[in-house]
Amino acid sequence: MTSVFGLAPAAPDVPVVPVVVIEDAADAVPLARALVAGGLPLIEVTLRTPAALDAVRAISAEVPEAVVGAGTVVSAAGVADAVGAGARFLVSPGWTERLLDAMRDAGVPFLPGVSTASEVVALLERGVRDMKFFPAEAAGGVPYLKSLAGPLPQARFCPTGGVSLASAPAYLSLPNVGCVGGTWMLPPDALAARDWARVESLARGAARLGRGLGVPVSG
Repeated sequence: MTSVFGLAPAAPDVPVVPVVVIEDAADAVPLARALVAGGLPLIEVTLRTPAALDAVRAISAEVPEAVVGAGTVVSAAGVADAVGAGARFLVSPGWTERLLDAMRDAGVPFLPGVSTASEVVALLERGVRDMKFFPAEAAGGVPYLKSLAGPLPQARFCPTGGVSLASAPAYLSLPNVGCVGGTWMLPPDALAARDWARVESLARGAARLGRGLGVPVSG
């Protein structure tokens, strides 16, 4: 199965996955187009609002340049709903055996969430190497992930949760980080005003973080 980190072959240095909370499904397509235009084609729509699945459907149908996924997937039913709506990858804040089986059976790449070394080891035992590190800043941040690289070099992470424009480069410099998830390119006031030009500009700045850092999103 293709890795989540390999879903953007046309943009092999994509360093950031925007983590999107959509309240109005009508905003999904212009928002996705702004992110893609800014160089961030991987888009995680969190299943936190009633509009989320409709947003995934709209992006999947109308923004072919985007690779839309579903985040905050916490149940087998959520997995089925997300894939049925067109999600091309899945992200969870944590994992259980049942949820992991459902994500694996869905046939799309997935990132189960971890915050401890024991959780990482348990996933490695199940053959899972790509993981979400959440909540990244609260769970130890860059120093914690750096300490995991020695004993568990086969694990690769997408840190999410409190990651900012200022902290992202430190995460991206780590050998066990494939990308980061963030929201800083989606400020609430810009979304409320539907200022898609500002979103595109902020996305472009985030996309530049990967240049020259060797962030492995293509393999």
